[in-house]
This record gives sequence, structure tokens and C-alpha cells, in this order.
Amino acid sequence: MLKLIIGNRAYSSWSMRGWLAVKQSGQPFEELVVPMFDDEWEKRRQGDEFAPSLGKVPILWDGDCVVWDSLAIIEFLADRAGRDLYWPEDDSARAVARSMSAEMHSSFAALRRELPMNVRQSYASKPLGDAVRADIDRVLQLWAQARARFGGTGDFLFGDWCAADMMYAPVVTRFLTYGVPVPSFAGSYMKCVLSHPHVAEWIDKAQDEPWVIDQYEGGKAA
Repeated sequence: MLKLIIGNRAYSSWSMRGWLAVKQSGQPFEELVVPMFDDEWEKRRQGDEFAPSLGKVPILWDGDCVVWDSLAIIEFLADRAGRDLYWPEDDSARAVARSMSAEMHSSFAALRRELPMNVRQSYASKPLGDAVRADIDRVLQLWAQARARFGGTGDFLFGDWCAADMMYAPVVTRFLTYGVPVPSFAGSYMKCVLSHPHVAEWIDKAQDEPWVIDQYEGGKAA
């Protein structure tokens, strides 16, 4: 059986992406939540299960095969369970979906820094710096282009739920947590993401976690 090691559901955006990918596969898996930044976290990171990833989550084990990094997990599962579960069938749509996912993977540092993920909180809107505003504008631009070109009558970026939606799902939660104003098309898309059963399950389970990390609370930057 697959085994997925993740951090706190409330705070770990990369864990959320990896978990959504495994859920999408439809295959049974064991999940192990390791609370971030406490003593057990540090001890666990030094163990053999964490070694290949240099102590980062998520980590997916399939027997002796280990895959770390959310985007790599998506591609591994696409090979294993079927590409159509993760990427659009159309070549152009698939190319754009992969490009958007890669950009999410490598960019948006200001957004990550100033608006850390916390799916248990909701804060009043606040003034945002130029860098994070630029990141938000870029995300909205990508969403608008994907929806206009490939969304069709579906609810998601490329019509059906796919890896690109999984990669941007934590951003949806950030926009909600910090009251980021968005145009109507983005608000409709966000509602669909939050209503997806896998996303709803992740957020619901996060509410029951006992751990609190101060640096992610009170609207403070990570």
C-alpha cells in the first residue's frame, strides 16, 4: 500500500498538494501526519523515511520506491494510475496546465511569505505589498487565461478537476483566509475548488488538529 507522509493540514500547502494527488489516484494509502517544528518533527526528519527528501514533506513511499516533492508525486501517480486523472487530454491544454503547475511550484515567493497557509483562520483584508500584489495579479491572470481557453462548461481551470487545480488549491485557501479581493470569475472558481470533496475533506480534517504554530497565526507572515 502507498504511504504518504505529510505535515500539518492547517499549514502545509505542499502536503496538501501531495495528498490531493494521492486521493485523485483512487488507490488506498496510509497517511502519516508529522506535526511541523516540534521535537518529534526534528527527530522524525533525521530518520530513514525522511532521508531521501532532506527532511521535507510530502513524501510518498510505494514499497521501497520513494517519491518526494508534490509535482514529482503527481507525475509518479499519473504514470501509475493514468495520465487522464491528472492532466487534460488536449495537447495544448495539457501543455498550459503543466506550465501553470511548474510556475506555481517555482514562483510566488512573496505570496507564500506574506500570506502563509492557514485553513483554520479567516482574517480581515489588509494592505498588501507590491510584490505580493504582483503575485496575486499573476495568479488571477493565469486562472483567467485557463478558464477562457480551456475551461468550457466545466467548473475548474481546464474544465475537469486536474493537477493544475491541485497545485493552486492552497492558493485558493490563502485568498479566502486573508480576504483577498478577486473578480467574480475567480470567486466562482474558488467556490468550486473549496466544494471539491477532496479539498473539503482536507480542510475538515485540519479543524481537528491539536497543533498550533504561532508564526502562522494572527495573520503574521511566515
